[in-house]
Amino acid sequence: MIRFPAEWEPQSAVVIAWPHASGDFTNLSAVEDSYHFIATTITRFQPLIILCKDGEHQQHIQSLLPSNANLHFVQTNYNDIWVRDTVFLSVEWDHPKFGVQLLNFHFNGWGNKYNHEADNNINLNLFANPIFKGHPTATLSLVFEGGSIESDGQGTLMTTRNCLLNPNRNPELSEQAIASQLMNYLGAKRILWVDQDNLAGDDTDAHIDTLARFCDANTIAYSACDNNEDPHYQSLKNMEAQLKAFRTEDGQPYRLVALPLPQAIFDEHGEPLPANYSNFLIINGAVMVPVYDDPMDAVALERLASCYPNHEIIATPCRPLVHQYGSLHCASMQIPATVKLNF
Repeated sequence: MIRFPAEWEPQSAVVIAWPHASGDFTNLSAVEDSYHFIATTITRFQPLIILCKDGEHQQHIQSLLPSNANLHFVQTNYNDIWVRDTVFLSVEWDHPKFGVQLLNFHFNGWGNKYNHEADNNINLNLFANPIFKGHPTATLSLVFEGGSIESDGQGTLMTTRNCLLNPNRNPELSEQAIASQLMNYLGAKRILWVDQDNLAGDDTDAHIDTLARFCDANTIAYSACDNNEDPHYQSLKNMEAQLKAFRTEDGQPYRLVALPLPQAIFDEHGEPLPANYSNFLIINGAVMVPVYDDPMDAVALERLASCYPNHEIIATPCRPLVHQYGSLHCASMQIPATVKLNF
């Protein structure tokens, strides 16, 4: 039996990849300010593993961050900083030979939109690093990204057809074949399929972590829109109706928590960027919520606080990050506590 843990379960660490001057951010200084906040916040609660390009890059990051016993570095090459989609997923096996297993899915740059050779090799480099050694690993041919899936830790997965069934990922596989692989690799007992387009500016083909998130096995927080002049209005109302029709494993409707969209943010060319509050990150004892200097920040923080009464709710500045089409959850990957790391 295989189990894919939920994000709110205890964690051994979080992984991020520090932005680099050779990357795509033109607002690197502002992005590093956000990363400084993210890194210092996470290390208050648990270990943080920062991927960096080389020794010089590591020294630069260390010059920005206060010394902390929870801070660890791994030098590796990478194309992008969106480790939610490139760093391995961790599953638990009810088998003495395995215990836990680290899954390296194939990454193709969100449907061959971007260079991705280094990103696709990240996990092989991590598996060879002393921090991660000692666990069984599997390298799989399925094209798959961590941001495209949500787990309640009890065998229910939530995802979007727009991403998982997109012909730019696994064109040879049917919905049934992809579902079968998710059951085999992630121990899924059932899949909640959401039919939903991507938010404007999102180039992941509608990752679920920009749209709807499990807060616990009975609660879903989701991107919502009540402004009928907003271009997202109708599609998000359609998604809301789907979420209302979903049932928990024991047949009950989910508690739904609407997260409003912030006001539209545009890039220097006037193109919309995919800012949203669904891209929050759960860590040990806290929930980090992306904020955008927007009046809706306070609403999202309050509503997520109602979902996590025993967690500290931390507003996390992410406006600079959306200029490369992602936010907080996209930029991070948690490692479950069952994965014992060698610090």
